[in-house]
Amino acid sequence: MAGKFEIYEDKAGKHRFRLKAGNGEIIAVGEAYESKGAAEKGVESVKKNAPTAEVKEIPRDKM
Repeated sequence: MAGKFEIYEDKAGKHRFRLKAGNGEIIAVGEAYESKGAAEKGVESVKKNAPTAEVKEIPRDKM
């Protein structure tokens, strides 16, 4: 089963998205957005930018 994005409204009335793996585990979450449309744009940005995004390790003392 393929992964999927879910867009939902949180308890504060903000719109969020999460990415779930094929097994249903949440593997990424987005920030709170004022509108559903903004959350949808967030999903599209992740889809567009993730394949070429650099993976950078941050040392614990720099977090």
